[in-house]
Amino acid sequence: MQRIAQVARLRPELREEYLALHREVWPDVEAALRAAHIRNYSIFLHEDMLFAYYEYHGEDFTADLETIKADPESQRWWTFTDPCQIPWPDAADGGRWSDLPEIWHLSDEVKEDPDA
Repeated sequence: MQRIAQVARLRPELREEYLALHREVWPDVEAALRAAHIRNYSIFLHEDMLFAYYEYHGEDFTADLETIKADPESQRWWTFTDPCQIPWPDAADGGRWSDLPEIWHLSDEVKEDPDA
């Protein structure tokens, strides 16, 4: 499983539109994400910064992302959501979201204290 975190900026004047869209995400968009092995997808909002987190459970991340990009309903969804976002300068080609490097993770494994 691969954990992914990303950030984007929300256009303040389109905030309510973006929030309304995400109150009722289209079922076909959710199905495309699930088919691409995306799980536990959440988007958080702090002021005008969007923070997304999801887990990838597949074998070929690049190929699975391409299936989402090729999905007609996802493409149509983005015609509504993309105008609401301001991309970071380092966003991937034509993208809106910037990937964040993971610097720490609390795992489920409990490590023994070597000094105990």
